[in-house]
Amino acid sequence: MKRYRELLATRFVKSLIVSAFPARVAYGMIGLSIFFKVERETHSVAIAGLAIGLNGITGALTAGVRGSMLDKWGQRWPLRIFVPSYALLILALNIMHSQNLILIVAFILGMTAPPINISVRPLWVDIVPRSSLRTAYAVDTVSMNTAAVLGPIFATTLSLSSHPEYALILASLCMALGGGALAIHPVSNAWIPEKKDKGQGNLIKNRAIQLLMLEGIFIGIGWGGFNVAIPAFATLEGVPWRTGWILASLGVATVIGGIFGGLVSNKVSSLISWRRIYYIWAALTLPLAFTYPGWSLAILGAGIGLVSGAGQVFYFEVLEAVRPKGSQASSLGWIWTVEGTFIALGSALGGWICEQYSPRYALGLTTLMTFVGMSVIFIGWKRFQPANKIPTVEEDLNAQLDSTSDQFRH
Repeated sequence: MKRYRELLATRFVKSLIVSAFPARVAYGMIGLSIFFKVERETHSVAIAGLAIGLNGITGALTAGVRGSMLDKWGQRWPLRIFVPSYALLILALNIMHSQNLILIVAFILGMTAPPINISVRPLWVDIVPRSSLRTAYAVDTVSMNTAAVLGPIFATTLSLSSHPEYALILASLCMALGGGALAIHPVSNAWIPEKKDKGQGNLIKNRAIQLLMLEGIFIGIGWGGFNVAIPAFATLEGVPWRTGWILASLGVATVIGGIFGGLVSNKVSSLISWRRIYYIWAALTLPLAFTYPGWSLAILGAGIGLVSGAGQVFYFEVLEAVRPKGSQASSLGWIWTVEGTFIALGSALGGWICEQYSPRYALGLTTLMTFVGMSVIFIGWKRFQPANKIPTVEEDLNAQLDSTSDQFRH
């Protein structure tokens, strides 16, 4: 764990992790908090699902736009506008009782979601040497996934308590605290967007980005179906309470996987590491359709989470290597726009498959789409060759010197 100790000893690393974490918890809470709020007011699960869908789809569709704003104007003012607006809208939603107003605010809430994760990712390049970037991405992945595990727990516990209104209040406070801390963080304020090269084409025309977006379409459809298939399967089998611990096993394993990803030697390129992880990840999805919402699905989910947590670390490295200049935030934002949109569509398709046929078919869809996504990446393998480079000792030393000088400038 020496790499993690050295990373955490680097200036600004701890404060950046701590600053963003409450806002990430807020994102983990918002979906279920909205669901329980709407269900409480309307006594309709369908309307509650619609509210989450509206919030999710607008959040996904505008992620690329918000990322482009960061690449154009920096982080200071976009965060200082989005964070308070989002926190206040959550509080406004909490006091509303009209179905139509709640749906409208849920829709707007998605569009005003502060680009927290998109903002944090490019900052690591400025504060750690290149040789520590993999470990930094691992820490960032662990932070995101831990918040994704804790958020739903907080939301469910508070929403089902004697004071259910506290769920949205806590989500608002977490966003105000975490988003506000990130907005005034010295590294975020000092961050200057990259300048594009003259004659550089549009981000969307970049072949590597196009392939990642195409992969995101299939992964979104498959894992959107998975998100619906698990609770549907457990409910149809009369064991709905098992949904929580199945998803919890996947979530906790994802956190652990991110830690292991950061320990992989820098002597192995991010592209090779990603390919190996992708093989294992796809193979682990093969038994999904033959599991049962019990120990078999929980254990398999944990295995999938462990591998996908590590895979996220290498994915960020690959993206950083292949993205065009001037797209530090927008590259991931637009990919998330595509993937998030198709997750929503995949969830709708998965729900229909579960109702008309069986949740096993929806889980089979997850496996199929994962293999198609893997095929897209491997067919276009040559487009990702910049990520196949292993830094030399001299390059590592220069990166460390650059990082040190950046810290003094901040």
